[in-house]
Amino acid sequence: MTATSANSALNHPAPNAMRLLWAGFLAILAAGIGFGVRGGILDNWATEFHLTSSVIGEIIGAGFTGFCFGIIISGVIVDKLGYGKIVLVAFLLHVASALVTFAATGNQSPEVARSFLYWGMFLFALANGSLEGVANPLVATLFPKNRTHYLNILHASWPAGLILGGMIGWFLGKGGIFGAEGLNWRIQLGLFLIPTLLYGLAFLGQRFPKSEAAEKGLPFGEMMREIGLPGAALAAYLLVLFFRTDLGLPGWAAWSIGGVLLLTVGVLTRFSLGSLLLFVLYIAHTFLGAVELGTDNWIQNITGNLLTQKEGKILFVWSSSLMFVLRFCSGWIEKNLKLSPIGILLIGSIIGCIGLNLASGITTFASALIALGVYALGKTFLWPTMLAVIGDRFPKTGAVAMSIMGGIGMMSAGLIGSQGLGYAQDRFMVEHLQQTNPELYAAQKVEKSSSFLFFEKVHAVDQKNVVEAKDKPEAERSAEQKTLLDSLIVGSRKTLRADSFLPATMAGIYLLLLIYFRMIGGYKVVQVEEE
Repeated sequence: MTATSANSALNHPAPNAMRLLWAGFLAILAAGIGFGVRGGILDNWATEFHLTSSVIGEIIGAGFTGFCFGIIISGVIVDKLGYGKIVLVAFLLHVASALVTFAATGNQSPEVARSFLYWGMFLFALANGSLEGVANPLVATLFPKNRTHYLNILHASWPAGLILGGMIGWFLGKGGIFGAEGLNWRIQLGLFLIPTLLYGLAFLGQRFPKSEAAEKGLPFGEMMREIGLPGAALAAYLLVLFFRTDLGLPGWAAWSIGGVLLLTVGVLTRFSLGSLLLFVLYIAHTFLGAVELGTDNWIQNITGNLLTQKEGKILFVWSSSLMFVLRFCSGWIEKNLKLSPIGILLIGSIIGCIGLNLASGITTFASALIALGVYALGKTFLWPTMLAVIGDRFPKTGAVAMSIMGGIGMMSAGLIGSQGLGYAQDRFMVEHLQQTNPELYAAQKVEKSSSFLFFEKVHAVDQKNVVEAKDKPEAERSAEQKTLLDSLIVGSRKTLRADSFLPATMAGIYLLLLIYFRMIGGYKVVQVEEE
């Protein structure tokens, strides 16, 4: 596969621009389907492998940390190695991820099964990140005058995948057309391989443009200068967390690796402090990754706790459907409502915060439809619009800054969002159960404690017993099971309220950025020559 001139892409889209856009759409669609199906089979894993919410949160987290490595590595080497080779590697990783995940069986110990599920999820995410490291800069290059619009279209494939993944769980999972137990979770999960084959065919034999920075021959160190030490330090810190919590490395080893990475960036950039604006955007994306994707992985489970499992799946499809439709409207919103990308981010964060607080108080399916609709509206434009801001304001960094930002968001989603929500649900449930029935808690708690960052350790309740209680008709539940579920509901509500602090913080950051751009004459797209 060869590269065409980027100059033509800057003035007129390449002849195959739309095919490349839809190939990227299919690639992210495969990721969304796998993600959506996994959200619906967490109870299967908890029951079959005797896993706590915290352990499941660690497995979910691998779906983001793997993505981080994939998107950063591919973003760094994409202009040197070529898009086609990265797509091929990602395709093989997707297939390998299914095989590793399917190797987990109920005959294994929980630790062994957890390893297969964890590394299967990691490989799946590594493939997803590699593909997005191709798709994001590719679309930003193909459509430089409409980045917000076309990046939102590209990322409409994510909720589309969530819809299909949610419907797979809806129809094929527990209580679906195959009865109370549903179709085996391995078959449900394996369906993501269908769009995997389709994106491989769509990318096959295509010509790709180079980014504006690569076309102008900027050296890698120059591309990294605007990222600088602060941006690299944030990414290195998240990697240290990954090495310590997920890989179990000693603290000194993890911090040594982080230090070496930071020193390497310092040498490449001549110890540049980079752009303060870019660093602030990276901080905001840390919160965004935790609240959007971390919540997406848990939302079916949490709303299923507050209502029923089937209603939780319906609500997941409902909110994802809204996101899918709305992402095709970003261009209209930007043009007709006269909103800059920063204005879109500010309003989205405020609405997302309101939506999560509404969701924490749902008691009926109707109220849940409204709450999840508000939450979906709030988060719809956040991720792709952040990518567009990077493309608009920092063209000199090429694919690198965009990929590092995506990596930071995904790493945060895995290490802070998913694991944090899993820990929060365990902790809030345990606190309520200890207050209402300490004897029952003593009988139900697991031996191994769970921890998260600097928060106190907690001995969670075995989720197998919780899932069994949820699966029973209400009239057949014992008093102990009812108490367990009451504590679960309280824990779920408190978890959503705690989660809402993240978009509230993001709104504060975007408000400051809006003021900053007003002070410098407004938001505008920057060309390499202007930097």
